[in-house]
Amino acid sequence: MQLELSPADAEFRDRLRELFTTKVPQEIRDTVLEGRHLTRDQIVESQRILNAEGLAVPHWPVEWGGQDWTELQRHLWHEEIQRAGVPVPLAFNASMIGPVIAHFGTQEQKERFLPPTANLDIWWSQGFSEPDAGSDLASLRTSAVRDGDDWVVNGQKTWTTLGQHGDWIFTLVRTDPEVKKQAGISMLLIDMTTPGVEVRPIELIDGGHEVNEVWFSDVRVPGDLLVGELNGGWTIAKFLLGNERVGVAPVGATKRALAALKANAGDLLDDPLVRARIAELETDLLALELTALRVVAHSTDGAPHPASSVLKLRGTELQQAVSELALDLAGPASLAARADDDSPQAGWARRAAPTYLNLRKASIYGGSNEIQRQIISRTILGL
Repeated sequence: MQLELSPADAEFRDRLRELFTTKVPQEIRDTVLEGRHLTRDQIVESQRILNAEGLAVPHWPVEWGGQDWTELQRHLWHEEIQRAGVPVPLAFNASMIGPVIAHFGTQEQKERFLPPTANLDIWWSQGFSEPDAGSDLASLRTSAVRDGDDWVVNGQKTWTTLGQHGDWIFTLVRTDPEVKKQAGISMLLIDMTTPGVEVRPIELIDGGHEVNEVWFSDVRVPGDLLVGELNGGWTIAKFLLGNERVGVAPVGATKRALAALKANAGDLLDDPLVRARIAELETDLLALELTALRVVAHSTDGAPHPASSVLKLRGTELQQAVSELALDLAGPASLAARADDDSPQAGWARRAAPTYLNLRKASIYGGSNEIQRQIISRTILGL
């Protein structure tokens, strides 16, 4: 296959590099490059800068802020944004509910929600998973019962990432309990300031607060906040999850993490076994990058390609493998590095254990890797 960019695409890539490194403040990019947690304000500021440049939601319809790019140009955007350390636009807005509203929403919903969603004037949360409905999402039990023009919602969602920042939540609810479970689900847009909505934090194994429970107790939702057809939520969910998996092979970010590992490993690089592990990871990342390019080449209709499951599966495995090697090399320093030691090596070592622990989730979210293997077997291998 031809791996060299055309002059036009090379110019496009260079223009992105210049914009990403000159428009987004260095402080924000350093936070990403050094593996530290972004604040809510940093995420909002970065996305608003990108949106002003027309770079926040390039995959949306042009009338709502998208760009008429080729699939390769979209791929280059994704790779270069990671390379520069620019925060990727908030996935719940840019890759999930935005495309859903653009595709399934009413004209009124599009006009009301799409501009503030692109600009992160609304911070969206995702209300899908429940305690007994994770990979088996169709088993969800949060209910919505019609009462006049409104819906009354009761139930619980869990693992709501960054829900503590949410303004609105797009929520799958059961609107018909009498039919096949996939057929009785709808999607509602719920203002998180509505009485009866409660967000409860879940502390993670790395000590962070990234996910939450969201409880709904007799929450009244106006009828015009139903997205798509009544009981059509399962179709919407599949559309959303297909989009979510596109771009989930974070080759650029994983290559950056591996480069940081090499820069901070010091004398450990003299160990031939360490060098062999690094070489194997670099080879696997190159293979993943080439696979991503093949997927791009066969996604000309803009629809999620079945091979996106391959990218999700292998991409998350390599993310975890790099974090595991970083933890091995940091050793006891990953737990005992002094807080007053502000050297780059100490900072890298301190982040090794939390990063390793946090990335255990990567093979679960967006559809667990076991689910991805089933998708691959059915849609690619025909088993």
